[in-house]
Amino acid sequence: MSKISIIIPVYYNSDTLMLLYEDMKAKILGQLGDYEIVMVDDGSGDDSWSVMNKIRELDGNVKCVKLSRNFGEHAAILAGLSNCTGDCAVTKQADLQEDSELILQMYDKWKEGNKVVLAVREERDEPALKKFFANLYYSIVRSVIDKKMPKGGFDCYLLDRQAIEVLLRLDEKNSSLSLQVLWIGFKSDNVYFHRKDREVGESRWTLSKKIKLVVDSMMSFSYFPIKFMSGLGVVMAILSFIWILEVLIEYIAIGTPVRGWSTLMCLVLFSSGLILLMLGVLGEYLWRTLDATRNRPVFIVDTVVDSQKAEKE
Repeated sequence: MSKISIIIPVYYNSDTLMLLYEDMKAKILGQLGDYEIVMVDDGSGDDSWSVMNKIRELDGNVKCVKLSRNFGEHAAILAGLSNCTGDCAVTKQADLQEDSELILQMYDKWKEGNKVVLAVREERDEPALKKFFANLYYSIVRSVIDKKMPKGGFDCYLLDRQAIEVLLRLDEKNSSLSLQVLWIGFKSDNVYFHRKDREVGESRWTLSKKIKLVVDSMMSFSYFPIKFMSGLGVVMAILSFIWILEVLIEYIAIGTPVRGWSTLMCLVLFSSGLILLMLGVLGEYLWRTLDATRNRPVFIVDTVVDSQKAEKE
């Protein structure tokens, strides 16, 4: 009998966790056979840890993991993967925006021999502006990072035990776990779903976190920024050389005095800003290199409470 682990990253989800568990219990848990639910508290400041333990008391297949502080959703998922014992593991968001039956569809795909199964958003009930920027991000990823990224993107996925072990060995910081899932390869398939708008609770997926995801995705999986800077530098050098020739020829042939102080200052300021921007991009790469050499863990586990109420600290 195969065992499936359900990994749920938790961050200020005290108002949805019990609803999520009751939904899974009513719709899928009875059909999964041998299963475990691994909930990871990613430094929540509300009652999430207390609710997680109440669920564990109701279901002996629930394991609660608490991180020492907030490390981010990707780190929380990795913590869940490192503590799960299933032959495969599926990630599940705690915001009730994905139907629980999706797990059954992904589980069936895994039984067919797929080692990676992606839950792709075919449609989403969200504000137009939010959908625009989400689609823009995935378009950028497909264009300059990884062409295998589905058009609608994905947050939830199922991983075979072999794929889990590979992800845990990568041990990458400031990266995108979704892109790592695409990068590892293995036989894969997709299931499609309609993502509902959030009705309970408040999203903690802030603008700064979204911008960081874009930067992390670009820096970790593409050298497009370096190529862009090199190409822009070449274009600027050629234009500058042509401009110098034009000024010299005009001065020698016609005797036109050197003019254009305002134009020159604009060019200098523009060039200085461009140089600083390029240095900033290089600094991002250097900082990531420094962060990797420090060999700090991606996450730190504070407490693990399993079905036997064994507590490890």
